[in-house]
Amino acid sequence: MNIVIIGSAHPLRGGLATFNERIAEQLQNDRNIVTIYSFSLQYPSFLFPGKSQFTDEPAPKGLTIKSVINSINPLNWLRVGNEIKKLQPDLVIIKYWLPFMGPCFGTILRRIKSNRHTIVVAILDNVIPHEKRPGDAAFTRYFLKPVDAFIAMSKEVLKDLRTFTQKPALFSPHPVYDNYGKLLSKEEACKRLNIDASVNYLLFFGFIRKYKGLDLLLEAMSDERIRKMNVKLIVAGEFYDDSAPYLALIKQYQLQDNVLLFTDFIPNEEVASYFSVADVIAQPYKSATQSGITQIAYHFEKPMIVTNVGGLPEVVPDGKTGIVATPESKSIADAIVRFYTVPIPNIHENIQQEKKKYSWEEFIGKLLSLM
Repeated sequence: MNIVIIGSAHPLRGGLATFNERIAEQLQNDRNIVTIYSFSLQYPSFLFPGKSQFTDEPAPKGLTIKSVINSINPLNWLRVGNEIKKLQPDLVIIKYWLPFMGPCFGTILRRIKSNRHTIVVAILDNVIPHEKRPGDAAFTRYFLKPVDAFIAMSKEVLKDLRTFTQKPALFSPHPVYDNYGKLLSKEEACKRLNIDASVNYLLFFGFIRKYKGLDLLLEAMSDERIRKMNVKLIVAGEFYDDSAPYLALIKQYQLQDNVLLFTDFIPNEEVASYFSVADVIAQPYKSATQSGITQIAYHFEKPMIVTNVGGLPEVVPDGKTGIVATPESKSIADAIVRFYTVPIPNIHENIQQEKKKYSWEEFIGKLLSLM
């Protein structure tokens, strides 16, 4: 088939770009012709919470990426929509994560659909965003109308979708991110990060936002039981919120020696080092739908501590591949203590078995079945 993917890609950085590039690669492996239409302007600088939207890493080999979409220019939306319309793609795949993109994406899709040939399938990270703003529902409705069918990556998102539309939709969890290289020995990974290999490490990974609950995890690290253990927390990811409250908690609870901060953006080639040093990956989210971090953890076959919000318990069965806590510091502390003191039977075998559910072949098979 001739397939167009609309969404973030190189030189933009982050999980959205990684996802679109990986699905394009898989579709090409299946002998489809794939073009990614990415952004020339994804966010105006005043709306972007991080330090940079762009990566210095080389472009992925073998992918066709056109950086042409301007998210705030309606004339651009019409031009890009007409360009894709003329290509007559059999399928357009578009990832939706934020109502801000609703007007841009909705307009482009309306132009494409006027060719009376192309089928549009949307992959939904969220329908109702974590951080709500005026206009969210209207922007989302505008986006949803020209879409033919949907893949929701958590059951909660599928439920949210049903409050807007009854169009065909399937649940398929986020596939494993298998493009970050191989697991390293702990000694080698610690050497690369210049940290002590004799310490046990808990890892919080990814962009730091309020809903991800790093504050709860820092409070949990102050628990006296954990202080007596040979355990340190690694925070690896860029602040997308004000860093001051988190740094204040570290100072308040005197965690300076127990928390290691790596708060620049983590390039793809360094991801393996952080996951390789970790005993367990912590996701103390206050709200969630699903998380790509979970699927990086599965790739590196690492146990997880997650909270019982959104779709996290769906993919991390308690007592099997990790521990499920409530989004409270005491419950998270209890989970950390439990992980280090009461081993989960056959946990690594369980992780390897659970990981098989999240293949890209399975995900794309469900997506194509919607056609």
